[in-house]
Amino acid sequence: MADTKKGRNKKSRNVEDRQREREVAEARDRDDEAEPPQDAADETQYEADESCHRRGCSEQAAFVVVERYQEETGKGAVEATATLCREHTAEESPANLEGVYADYLFRVEALPGTGDTEPEH
Repeated sequence: MADTKKGRNKKSRNVEDRQREREVAEARDRDDEAEPPQDAADETQYEADESCHRRGCSEQAAFVVVERYQEETGKGAVEATATLCREHTAEESPANLEGVYADYLFRVEALPGTGDTEPEH
């Protein structure tokens, strides 16, 4: 192919087409994979007497924070959970917004038996 604008454009389109074809083929290969459970956090029982997961914090956990996002490789969903004290829960925010997809989830729930209903702001 000659090094002309038309040739460079055609080469670029070919690269884009091959990439799109690879993505479609990968999606078809993943089509038979099981979806992650919709309410995986509900299936896990957290204890009210757990301590905060933040390093160096010995406070009692009051909330569980759950974030489900698309893995960087695009091969599936990742679900991160942490039990946190009131102070650290108030500091928490979504951390993986680049991995947002249709089933993305960011949820903060009070641990049973703690009497807390929402973190301090």
